[in-house]
Amino acid sequence: MIQVNVTLTETIKVLLDEKKYNTLRDILVTMKPYDIAAVFEELQDEKLAILFRILPKELAAETFVEMDEETQEFLIHGFSDNELKEVVDELFIDDAVDIIEEMPANVVKRILRQADKDMRKQINELLKYPDDSAGSIMTTEFITLRRDMTAEMAIKRIRRTGVDKETIYTCYVLNDKGQLIGITTVKDLLLAEDDAPVADMMEENVIAVHTLDDQEQVAQMFSKYNFLALPVVDNEQRLVGIVTIDDAIDVIQEEATEDIEKMAAVLPSDKPYMKTSVLGIYRKRVPWLLILMLSATFTSMIISSFDSVLERVIVLSSFIPMITGSGGNAGSQASVSVIRALSLGEIEFKSIFKVIWKEFRVAILCGLTLAAANFIKLLLLDLRGHDNAFVIALVVSLTLVGTIIMAKIVGSSLPLLARKVGFDPAVMANPLISTVCDSLSLLIYFGVASALMHNVLYAMM
Repeated sequence: MIQVNVTLTETIKVLLDEKKYNTLRDILVTMKPYDIAAVFEELQDEKLAILFRILPKELAAETFVEMDEETQEFLIHGFSDNELKEVVDELFIDDAVDIIEEMPANVVKRILRQADKDMRKQINELLKYPDDSAGSIMTTEFITLRRDMTAEMAIKRIRRTGVDKETIYTCYVLNDKGQLIGITTVKDLLLAEDDAPVADMMEENVIAVHTLDDQEQVAQMFSKYNFLALPVVDNEQRLVGIVTIDDAIDVIQEEATEDIEKMAAVLPSDKPYMKTSVLGIYRKRVPWLLILMLSATFTSMIISSFDSVLERVIVLSSFIPMITGSGGNAGSQASVSVIRALSLGEIEFKSIFKVIWKEFRVAILCGLTLAAANFIKLLLLDLRGHDNAFVIALVVSLTLVGTIIMAKIVGSSLPLLARKVGFDPAVMANPLISTVCDSLSLLIYFGVASALMHNVLYAMM
C-alpha cells in the first residue's frame, strides 16, 4: 500500500508539472477521500491548493475532513473566502467542530465568518459541551418524524430533507416537545404499506445516551448493540443529536492510543508519530522518566539497607534482576488484564475482592511453577558446588512465590483503585507497576533471606 501511494504521488506530481488537470481529475474522482488525503499530505507545497481545486465540490469537502490539521491549515491559508465557504457549506456539523477545535484562533474566526448563521449557531452549541463527552462528538443533522405520519409521508420527508443529513437510515420519532419516543428505519418505511402509520412500525424501547456521558462509554455501546447511530438526549429527554459509527470508531482509536501511551509512561499526543518533532516527543516522555527514576530511589535505599546481608552472601545479589523482573512481569500481566476489563465495562470497583481472589489463585499456580523450575535450575546449574546451595535456592524460590503473589495483587488492585478516585487506570500499568513491584519484591527477598539464612549469616560474622 505504501509503495502504491509513493508511485501515485510521483505520478500526480508529474501530471501537475505538465498541467494535465483533466487527467488528474479523472484519476482523483476514482479514489476514496482518505486515499486522496494521504496523497495530499505528501505534497505540502503551493501545488496543493491547485490540486484541491480540481476536485468536485463534494469530494473536496470529504477529502478535507480526512486530512491532518497541518494540511488543513495550509489549505485554508491559500483559500479565497469563496473557496473556503464552498468547503464549509459541504461539511457536516460534527466534522466542522472537529476541525475548528484543532485550528488557531485566527483560522477559526475565518471559518466561522464563512459559515451561515444557522451553522454557526449549531457549531457554537456543540463547542459548549465538555471534551470527551457525547455532546462533543455528536452531530445535529438527523431525520426526525412524527408518530402520526404515514410511511408515504415519512419517505417524502426523507427525500426532502435527507440530502443535508449525515445519515438517513435511522429515523427518530419525536413528540410535540421534541422528546425522543421511538425510532424506525428506512427499510421499515420502504417495506410498509403507504398508509401504514409510523407509530405502528417504530421501536419504542430506545437506547439513548445523555450529552454529558463519557465518549468512550458511548463508543463501547456501538460494539455491544451493533448500532449505526446512537441518539443523544438532554436532561428532559429531548433529542439534541446523534453519534454516528464513524465518530465512534475515531473515539475508540483515540482512546486506545491514549491508553497505550499511558501504559508505556508517555504523555498522550494528538499528533501522528512522524509529524511530532523531536522536542515534542521529548516533552511527552521526559516527565514520566524523571518520576520513575526518582521512584527507583526506593529500590536503591532497600538494597543499601541490606548491605550487610549481601556482603556476607554475595551470591544473593546475582538473583535480584531475576526476582524483580519476574515481579514486574507478573504485575504487568494482571494490570493489563484488569485495565482491559475496565475499559470494556466487564468489571467495576465493587468487583475488587473477586478480582483479587481470582488473581491470588492464579499467582499461587504461577508462583509455584516458577519456584519449582527455578529451584531445580539453581541446584543443577547456578549454585552447583556452593556450600549453602540448598538454603540459597530455597530462599530464592520462596521469594519468587511471595513476589508473584504480591505482584498479581498489586497489579490487579491499583487500576481499580485508580478508577475509584478518578484517575485513568492506564496510568497504573507498566512501568509504574514494575517500579512498585521492584521495591516490594526486594523487601520480600531480603526478609526471606534474613529469616532462613540466620544461622548462615551468624556463622559468617
